[in-house]
Amino acid sequence: MSLIQETTQQVLARCRALGFALAGVAEAKPTSYERQYRAWIEAGKHGEMAYLAQNLEKRLDVRTMLPGADAKSVICVGDRYGEEGIEGGEGIEASRPATADLRHRGIEGGEEKVAGKIARYARGDDYHVVMKKRLHQLADELAEQFPGEVFRVCVDTAPVLEREHAQRAGLGAIGKHTLLIEQGVGSYLLLGEIITTLDLAPTPSAEDVDPCGSCTKCIDACPTDAISPWSVDATRCISYLTIEHRTTIDQRFHEAMGDWIFGCDICQEVCPHNQPTERTIGASANDAYAPRRNHFDLLGVLGWDEQARREAFTKSSMKRAKLGLMKRNALIAAGNVSVKSDCNALRAQIEAMAHDESESEIVRTTAEVVLKG
Repeated sequence: MSLIQETTQQVLARCRALGFALAGVAEAKPTSYERQYRAWIEAGKHGEMAYLAQNLEKRLDVRTMLPGADAKSVICVGDRYGEEGIEGGEGIEASRPATADLRHRGIEGGEEKVAGKIARYARGDDYHVVMKKRLHQLADELAEQFPGEVFRVCVDTAPVLEREHAQRAGLGAIGKHTLLIEQGVGSYLLLGEIITTLDLAPTPSAEDVDPCGSCTKCIDACPTDAISPWSVDATRCISYLTIEHRTTIDQRFHEAMGDWIFGCDICQEVCPHNQPTERTIGASANDAYAPRRNHFDLLGVLGWDEQARREAFTKSSMKRAKLGLMKRNALIAAGNVSVKSDCNALRAQIEAMAHDESESEIVRTTAEVVLKG
């Protein structure tokens, strides 16, 4: 075994010791999808996510991510989340189609609670914090061992095409819904990287693996028709609409959003790789992502002030969602409930918010649109 291979094995062993479910190494090289990425941006499919059109040189060529030095390797790691059967303290079923009955019956103080769902990745601790802590620990250890090398930790927020690098490192293969799939285990994965000048041996790639075959379940299930094979139009995606889209949401998407108020898991819920099997049950999720809650009470969100929002999002990756955005989402979910049932309290709250000058413009406008149906 060469010194480079020995070092690589030591690095991967340390990743596993730090609790990462998956680890691999990819060669630092340009993306294979520059043409497709540029076309996606030019078509405006990134919506209001202007940052995706910025720093293109870095985004398309990871070698440029280290100031004054060319990266040679990308250490890729993955955490699992969304373990089947885990419920939060306010639990509703973890998987449910958007067309299902939107009401969650939980009588408390004589009032019926109506649930607004949140994506599985956001139900536990903030993955940015959970992953970065261990990646920085690893980067510091490597910097001490290799003082002449450079190491940069990335978790989600850096201009890195992380799923492509993870696929090159063999952590999984990219599915038609554009998410990384650990075959036979699923796509409930959170990714992180260390970009480095250290020369490491690449692990076997999954670039030539097609995890989907003829399956189109994610495409067929998407209620807003956001997915085409290996591409997502973000401007139609419920996750984008509820998190990244900061203005009013086109009414044509309201009904399809169902009871989702932060993110969406529909394409993952229907994926055959995410269905419970002996292998998935044995592939435990990181305990840090065990849900503290699976939903928020819609009336509660509609009544939040800024302090209530901050308290609700303590230790959560949802804290980036501002108060007006969460109320906007909850109003749309509440509107979907009110047209399917007799939730008078929700209807009254929507009407009050439409005329409340203390509410932000996006909240009042959304309430007015929801009332008109």
